[in-house]
Amino acid sequence: MPPRIRKARRYVVVFFGLLLVVLALGLLKFAQISSLLKKGKEAERAGPPPEAVGEAIAQLQSWEGTLTAVGSVSGVKIVQLTNQVAGRVERLHFESGQSVKKDQDLVELDTEVERADLAAARSRRDLAKVTVRRSRALVAEGVLAQTELDKDEGELKAATSAVAGVQAQIERKRVRAPFSGRLGIREVNVGQYLNPGTTLTTLEEDGAVYVDFSLPQQRLESVRQGMGVRVKDGGSVTGIEGVISAVDAAVDEPTRNLKLRASVPNRDEKLRPGMFVNVSVVMPQRQNVVTVPVTAIVHASYGDSVFVIEKKKPGSPGMDRTPDGKPVQIARQQFVKVSETRGDFVAITKGLTAGQTVVSAGAFKLRNGAPVVIDNSVKPEPKLNPRPENR
Repeated sequence: MPPRIRKARRYVVVFFGLLLVVLALGLLKFAQISSLLKKGKEAERAGPPPEAVGEAIAQLQSWEGTLTAVGSVSGVKIVQLTNQVAGRVERLHFESGQSVKKDQDLVELDTEVERADLAAARSRRDLAKVTVRRSRALVAEGVLAQTELDKDEGELKAATSAVAGVQAQIERKRVRAPFSGRLGIREVNVGQYLNPGTTLTTLEEDGAVYVDFSLPQQRLESVRQGMGVRVKDGGSVTGIEGVISAVDAAVDEPTRNLKLRASVPNRDEKLRPGMFVNVSVVMPQRQNVVTVPVTAIVHASYGDSVFVIEKKKPGSPGMDRTPDGKPVQIARQQFVKVSETRGDFVAITKGLTAGQTVVSAGAFKLRNGAPVVIDNSVKPEPKLNPRPENR
């Protein structure tokens, strides 16, 4: 066979060999793409995998009616202790934060000059007493005129008044507690010279505090003196019970708010003057409200919502049961209007009725119409009065 023909034959063999390789690769890729398309259609029919969520049933609870406000704590009796006269501090009888009794000595100023004046005044008084006794004896014997006795008795009264005046000056240089209570921070030291009216410390009466707060004028007819209040500070869980002790006679014109004052016991000293607190006025009527756990609420800029769990409609795409046999359900997003929160529950005023089942755990990962499967092992147990443990 001529070389040219042999060379052409080799080219033909190589060409058909390459063609067979390309056809084989094409068939293999076609089979792979067909398999992927088939699995994609199966996945589309099966739908997305269901999310495991916890459920809760919307309950109808009876809540006491309350009016909430922000209040400020003030002392029932709280005064700044000052000195009446000038002088140098000679003795201090208290420390910062100390509890004191009524009339307990707190500060003594230097009274060296006054005590010398007192000694002189007492000497004049004693001399006047002796003179009066002698004059009375002479008048009784008829030796001395009555006018001289009257003059001596007048001098005795003046001397006695002088003694009392100096004693009063000494007393004014001693500062005592006007009532029992707890002292604040000490502002003076021994040896310090004080001008009249210098602040020594503050004194707050123990046992109770006032809480001042305001409510809108529309609540004027709803509140009255003697109604109960509940006061909570930042770290309080149950709150402290008190009563409304005073209602202002007029509405504040700039704010149109009604000022109120509550008396609250403070035996544990949890409340201090100047503190910010939350105040709830307890109304006599109770109200029925639809409640769900706080964890069921999904907050967004366009509104609050919950996911209502509903049965899957027959014939709808997606699996009806998980491989372990749990039924698959649908989570429908429902917009709601929320109200007051108490403990782990929040009141729903619009968009939900009692008895509906909602997602209480895992709602953040859902979208409207998402398939879900119930797994209550991930659901926290809500309580009206939660008491979390310190860990």
